[in-house]
Amino acid sequence: MEEKNVFRIKHLGKTFGTHVVLKDIDFTVNTGDVTCIIGASGSGKSTLLRCMNLLETPTSGEILYHDEPITGKNFNQSSYRAKVGMVFQSFNLFNNMTVLENCMVGVTKVLKKSKEEARETAMFYLEKVGMAPYINAKPRQLSGGQKQRVAIARALAMKPEVILFDEPTSALDPQMVGEVLAVIRTLAKEGFTMIIVTHEMAFARDVSSHVVFMADGVICEEGAPEEVFGNPKTAKMQEFLTRFINN
Repeated sequence: MEEKNVFRIKHLGKTFGTHVVLKDIDFTVNTGDVTCIIGASGSGKSTLLRCMNLLETPTSGEILYHDEPITGKNFNQSSYRAKVGMVFQSFNLFNNMTVLENCMVGVTKVLKKSKEEARETAMFYLEKVGMAPYINAKPRQLSGGQKQRVAIARALAMKPEVILFDEPTSALDPQMVGEVLAVIRTLAKEGFTMIIVTHEMAFARDVSSHVVFMADGVICEEGAPEEVFGNPKTAKMQEFLTRFINN
């Protein structure tokens, strides 16, 4: 089967004032890819994801979604956001809504589905992430791991083509990290197209089909996980891996 091109990032740059955060970023995401973006804090990973989600506007270069530039004048941003889901490190749940309402709201408001259909969809994905018993709870009654699983169910309920994860476990206690990574592993096995910014190196090595290693706003290495982790080409990647092994 021919690979379907979803994203092409071409010569992407982003600056904040005089501070250059991204420089000449190039990579491609195909249908079914699990792309893990790794690198030290401050390397530009989250900014790259925020540009892809239009939370930041690129300073230069292009992000093409099915060959259409997402910053183009006639580009339908709300339709794009419905197709490209985002899971944040800080959960971003609506605190005044129950778990079920959090997962229904986008389906009714954005996808314009009936409440019955939205409820059915929300329940299906809450079941999938193991959060169906908590549908009447408010976010304040949940652990961090549970909140993140609800956030994943909320993203899935929109039936997106791609899900972006911005360090989905970095705000969690160590014992909760595993439950969230287990959900993402299941999605990977089911063929979801995902782009994941993560500090979890063992997870990136095991789950990704493609690894992008960033340092100082540039891509230093990219390729299959066995290549990047098993045969690093640059001193920066070797140093990064040494730190990971020693930790």
